[in-house]
Amino acid sequence: MVIATWVVRVPSVRDALHLSPASVGVALLGMSVGSLIAMPQTGHLAARYGTRRVTVAAGLGMMLALLLPFLAPNLWVLFAALMLLGAGNGVMDVAMNAQGVAVERAVARPVMSSFHAAYSLGNLAGAALGSLLLGAHWASFSHALLITLGMGAVVALSGLRLLPKRADVPEAPPADPAGATPAPAASSPQALIWLLGLLCFLGMMGEGSLGDWSGLYSKDVLGVSGAALGAAYTAFTLAMTAGRALGDGWRSRYGDHRVVTVGALVSGVGLLLGLLTLNPYLAALGFLAFGLGVANVVPVLYGTAGHALAGRGIARVATIGYAGFLAGPPLIGFVSQLTSLRWGMSLIALSLLLVGLLTPGVYRRLAGRPS
Repeated sequence: MVIATWVVRVPSVRDALHLSPASVGVALLGMSVGSLIAMPQTGHLAARYGTRRVTVAAGLGMMLALLLPFLAPNLWVLFAALMLLGAGNGVMDVAMNAQGVAVERAVARPVMSSFHAAYSLGNLAGAALGSLLLGAHWASFSHALLITLGMGAVVALSGLRLLPKRADVPEAPPADPAGATPAPAASSPQALIWLLGLLCFLGMMGEGSLGDWSGLYSKDVLGVSGAALGAAYTAFTLAMTAGRALGDGWRSRYGDHRVVTVGALVSGVGLLLGLLTLNPYLAALGFLAFGLGVANVVPVLYGTAGHALAGRGIARVATIGYAGFLAGPPLIGFVSQLTSLRWGMSLIALSLLLVGLLTPGVYRRLAGRPS
C-alpha cells in the first residue's frame, strides 16, 4: 500500500517541484540507494533484536518516511526523503521475510507464497485507492497521511501477534520442517549465498523489468492504444497474484525446487511465445504465463535462504536479488537501443530460463548431494 501510494503520486511531486525527467530519475534512485545500504544490515539487527521488533520498527519508520517526499522543497531533499523511505522498505522486506520463515517453520507447512500474494494485493489496492483519491482531487500529503495512519495501525496491531525472538530460525538450523529445503552439508554458507543470490538476481531482474517496459512494448511494438495499453501489465499482475495465492499448495505437493524450476521455465517460454506474435491478445497471454510462472520464484528462494542460512542469509540473498531488480530495466533499455525492444524484452525471458536451468543444481547442493 505504501509503495503504491508513492508510485501513483510521482507525477504530482514532479509537477510540484518542476522536475525534469532526468531529475525524476535522480530522485527515484534515492529509494534504491537507501534499500541497498540498509538491507545488508538487517540480518545483524534481526539476530540481536529479533525479527518481530525489527519488522515493526522498520514498518512504523517506513510509514512516517512516506510523508517526507511530499514535504520536500527541492530535488536533494526529495532524494534524501526517498533514501529514508527506501531504507525502511529494505529493512522491513528482509525482516518480515525472516519472520515469515519462522512462521513457516512453526506451522510446519509452506506459507511464504501467500505472504507474497498479500504484497501483490496491497499493490493493486494501493494503486486503486490512489486512483480514486486522485480523481477526488485529494492533496498528495493528505493521501500519504491517510496511508501512514491506517497502515501504521496495521503494523502496530500485527506486531503484537508476530512470533518472538526465540522462534526465529537459528543460524545453523535443521532441515526445513516442510521437507523442502534441507540444511546445507556439502557447500559453504558463502557459496550458497551467492548461488541463491544469483537465482534471485535473475528472477528479480525479469520480474522488475516487465512492468517498466510492458506499456512501451504494447504501444511501440504491438501498436495498441487507449485502455488496451495496460492489458499486458494487468494480465501479468493478476496472474502473479493468483500464482502466489496458489503457490503454497504447489509447494506442499511438488516441493520447492520443482515449483521454482517449472515456474521459471513456464515464465520464460510463455514470454518468448508472447513476443513472437503481434496480436495484442495473444501477447497478453504470454505476459499472463510469465506472471503465473514467475510468481513463486522469489518467495520460495527467500524461504530457502531463510531455512538454510537464517536471517543473515536472507539479508544477503535479498540484497543481491534487489541489485537485479535495479539493473534489469536499464539493461533492457540499452539492448533495445542497440537492437530492438523485442530483443530487449527477450532478455527477461532468458533470465527466467536460466533460473529454470540452474535451480536443480543449486538445490542439490543445498541437500548436500553432489551436483
